[in-house]
Amino acid sequence: MGKVLFSLKKFSYWWKNRKILAKDCFLTFLPNIVFSHKTPLFREFDSIDNVMQKNKVHNLKIAVKKLNNILIKPGEIFSYWYLIGNPTRWNGYKEGMILHNGKVLSGIGGGLCQLSNLIYWMVLHTPLEIIERHRHGYDVFPDTNRTQPFGSGATCYYPFLDLQFKNNTHQNFQLKLRVTDTFLGGDFLSQKEIPYKYQIVEKDHLIRQEWWGGYTRNNKIIRRILNKDSGELLKEEVVAENHAIMMYEPLLEGSDLS
Repeated sequence: MGKVLFSLKKFSYWWKNRKILAKDCFLTFLPNIVFSHKTPLFREFDSIDNVMQKNKVHNLKIAVKKLNNILIKPGEIFSYWYLIGNPTRWNGYKEGMILHNGKVLSGIGGGLCQLSNLIYWMVLHTPLEIIERHRHGYDVFPDTNRTQPFGSGATCYYPFLDLQFKNNTHQNFQLKLRVTDTFLGGDFLSQKEIPYKYQIVEKDHLIRQEWWGGYTRNNKIIRRILNKDSGELLKEEVVAENHAIMMYEPLLEGSDLS
């Protein structure tokens, strides 16, 4: 009943805000690249079936077609699930990897969190405002070749765990996405050059043993806004706070703890 209630609430929100939800695609790209990023499509995890990873790539290609070249005009809101729709088998999606209560499972449309993670990370490097983002409640995999701070992603679950951001500026922005043989990549483009640059770092990182015997991982994600030319720090703000249950034993090198 909870899922039904929250789904109806989201559908009602989309209907009420349909006039300001971004939906227009333009094949002509805006001239300025604000930020670019890419993430590998395949990861070396012994516990994950390679077929699920291949199906994830299939699912990503379908979703990317829905989002690629989307223009976010001043005052408009980008809604991840509003644009993608329901990732069902009927809509061409296959069974891929999903995370549920800290466990790796197989589910239709699995793998789309990689796309929401990518978009969220890119938005943090723009002046666009995040208005809905959901964090992962579990830390499932160790930091193997991690290049971003822990907790800098955005989980998604159709339709109510959405990723949304709003364009409160006076110019257009555009999302450009691509799926290659090895990477999921994207660019955020702008109509005019942005006079700022952004740094995303973590603070107060802490792995803590809880009373029930397990471990939790905690941190804050900080965004630093700097003058693009001088490098002067203009503003520092907390954009997310993460608390996750660890699904693996932390490495305690140099410690007497066992």
